[in-house]
Amino acid sequence: MKSTIMIALKNLVPFDGHPYKVEDNADMEALTESIRENGILNPLIVRPAEDDPCRYEIISGHRRAHAARLAGIEQVPAFVYPISRDEAAVLVVDSNLHRERVLPSEKAFAYKLKMEALKRQGRRTDLTSSQVATRLDTAAEIGAASNESRDQVFRYIRLTNLRPELLSMMDDGKIAFSVGVELSYLPIDAQYDLLDAMSRNDCTPSYAQAVRLHKDCNAGTLDRWMIERIMAEPKPNQQEHIRLKRETFGRFFPNHYTAADIEQDILKGLELLKRQRDRNRDAR
Repeated sequence: MKSTIMIALKNLVPFDGHPYKVEDNADMEALTESIRENGILNPLIVRPAEDDPCRYEIISGHRRAHAARLAGIEQVPAFVYPISRDEAAVLVVDSNLHRERVLPSEKAFAYKLKMEALKRQGRRTDLTSSQVATRLDTAAEIGAASNESRDQVFRYIRLTNLRPELLSMMDDGKIAFSVGVELSYLPIDAQYDLLDAMSRNDCTPSYAQAVRLHKDCNAGTLDRWMIERIMAEPKPNQQEHIRLKRETFGRFFPNHYTAADIEQDILKGLELLKRQRDRNRDAR
């Protein structure tokens, strides 16, 4: 059984290009407090840095290392694996993909990192020499490790073509996965124009709009004016609604009133209020 060693945090560096976010949020606060009270129960996995034998590159444990720094700990336990960068890249991805919550942007760059590493290693599951077949089978291998189809792996990798602002909206749940995949086919300048149009119209694209943007882009007819026109279209699901709970204002209406009766009286009352405000304004 491989034993752990204690490594000074100052001698640890993050894996170059690792796709997972390390954020100072509520989860990080909880992890920091746990480490402060109990120490690190699950050792990090590291490898010797290629450019400095005195340093180690983190393969698994970026969040634990950050929490340890916040907790004021100077040394952490770690397993040291003298493996290549490509082997480490695969391990970086596999050791994090089964977390309870993985953001779309994290999964996108993780799949891309793993695919590039596997391709360089020459790993494949077919026996042909076709480069296309190799790429497809590598995607299938990646998908099998995370219970996703080969096509879904490619869809996630497409997201790496999105502007960071659009990726952040996906991570926040403001843009659906299917919408993000369609938008990933737009060139960067069109994505800039789209972000501007979204800001001006205070909206995000629906799936139907994203498909139209993709098709217009393929047809060579997409420009900033077309993007503006598409994004300015009203979308019922993005219109603002005001919802009132009946118990909040029920005492103002008879018990036998229906929802339609209440709505009618509210509109009449608001009309009277508007007239009163107009009279007050004119009297000034």
